[in-house]
Amino acid sequence: MSHKILLLPGDGIGPDIVAEAHKVLNALADSHGFAFDAETALIGGAATDAHGDPLPESTTRLAKDADAILFGAIGGPKWEQIERDLRPERGLLRIRSELELFANLRPALLFPELADASSLKPELVAGLDILILRELTGGIYFGSPREKLADRAYNTMPYSVAEVERIARRGFELARVRGKRLCSVDKANVLEVSELWRETVTALAGDYPDVELSHMYVDNAAMQLVRAPKQFDVLVTGNLFGDILSDIAAMLTGSIGMLPSASLNAQGRGLYEPVHGSAPDIAGKGIANPLATILSAAMMLRYSLGEGALADVVEQAVRQVLADGLRTADIAGGGQAVSTTEMGDAVANKVRAAAN
Repeated sequence: MSHKILLLPGDGIGPDIVAEAHKVLNALADSHGFAFDAETALIGGAATDAHGDPLPESTTRLAKDADAILFGAIGGPKWEQIERDLRPERGLLRIRSELELFANLRPALLFPELADASSLKPELVAGLDILILRELTGGIYFGSPREKLADRAYNTMPYSVAEVERIARRGFELARVRGKRLCSVDKANVLEVSELWRETVTALAGDYPDVELSHMYVDNAAMQLVRAPKQFDVLVTGNLFGDILSDIAAMLTGSIGMLPSASLNAQGRGLYEPVHGSAPDIAGKGIANPLATILSAAMMLRYSLGEGALADVVEQAVRQVLADGLRTADIAGGGQAVSTTEMGDAVANKVRAAAN
């Protein structure tokens, strides 16, 4: 069976890093018999420039037909002053909504070779392996009414019981196959929507007696991620809080350029992307780190394409190039400095070598 993969490079460094992940997928095809067909489409600022729409209908059609989507990055100063609905970020929000990609998995895994690159002391982050599960299609980013007036503005942060149950069950299921600990993060001492969130998650706990459930306010969770991050296993939270907490967790690993993510719907189809942004100031300069995108491709193999063994091959290849001392600029520190394409080549070569 051949898998249908849609590539959405996007803006800034997006084309640079997606090209390297595509290279690694081709290496799997050459050496491990991975069968796939890839198509490329526009999203974000590139789509606005070409079609006047950050998510053209042609891209949506291809996305709905694909088994999985590999996405790069969107946005940049070029589009910051245009009409809000035409800005690149609206394209990403819309595709998440169109495909009902409600579950955003953001692992924060520290590779031992990068312990010195973390902003925290090595003893605090050594062996770090946590997963932040962010609800992605509800909350304040999608709430209505919303309005910006001359002297004030407001947004609405809605969640239904069904939306909370859906993401919480995914959290319990993920915790069940990891460390069996789930921390639900909210602001129930201030927000009514968080009261509903906490009540709903608590009501589900009886269905998962093997998982230890705890609750934490988001401000404390942010502090604890910096103070003692290894206390966590899986954190489940809403859209806004998850956006912030996952970026905090990113810096614990040494570089945001190392973190992949998956956004899944109820059927397990999904969009895979690095956590970092489009970094237009370094686009095309050959210094972007492609490893988060390559690791996102590994998540794609595991979660949407049913190719867990091949995902292991890719992840091991990344570990090997880091162990060999190869470093892009963002994780430099005594290792061998390499370019974006050189890092992609190195991972692809390790993938091919694994077949021998």
